Amino acid sequence: MLICFFRTIVMYIIVILSMRVMGKRQIGQLQPHELVVALMIADLASMPMEDNSVPILNGVIPILALVMSQIILSFTILKSIRFRRFICGKSKIVIRQGKIDENSLRDEMYTVDDLTEALRIKGYNDIQEINQARLETNGELSVVPYGFAAPAERCDVGSQNEEPLRVDVIIAGTLLEDNISAINIDIKQLNHEIKKAGANSVKDVLYANAGVDGEFFIQLKSSAKRR
Repeated sequence: MLICFFRTIVMYIIVILSMRVMGKRQIGQLQPHELVVALMIADLASMPMEDNSVPILNGVIPILALVMSQIILSFTILKSIRFRRFICGKSKIVIRQGKIDENSLRDEMYTVDDLTEALRIKGYNDIQEINQARLETNGELSVVPYGFAAPAERCDVGSQNEEPLRVDVIIAGTLLEDNISAINIDIKQLNHEIKKAGANSVKDVLYANAGVDGEFFIQLKSSAKRR
């Protein structure tokens, strides 16, 4: 038991030092190659801790090899923009001037649900408020709102009426019935707005939201626009 305790402490120190040597990053900001290294280090460190018959060097040496490889890779990325783009990829614009870029979502395998959830987490309830949203290479969504939708300062509180609540009603051709009933949306009115936007049915809609004030925002799928 005492040997197991000391082996665990040794591996813990080695992992901490390894992560420290590779540089400071928050977990949510890891690039894909950094996440892979972190997972591999965790797996290698667990082997000597779980099995006393495994020499501790069998965990230490591969970890040191990974750390050296990561340092070399990071240095190369710093020196070469092309290599950085090859390893880390490029950021993609997913919203342009209040409209979802369907092709970018498809390229990144990022759903409309993922997009609207990320916007809500950042405090934006309506896609039309967004001038540009970009999916960064680390998976974070960076948002540039229009001026009127920028977060309120303390001095702005009480200076204007509260914006009407808006909810998602259609995502990727699927009607969100719970949201519709929550704010008593008129289905006939919704279908009328869909036809007015140039579509035949809910299946043709990429994204739509509605406000309690009866206002709709509808964006059609690119395939529906071509018809």
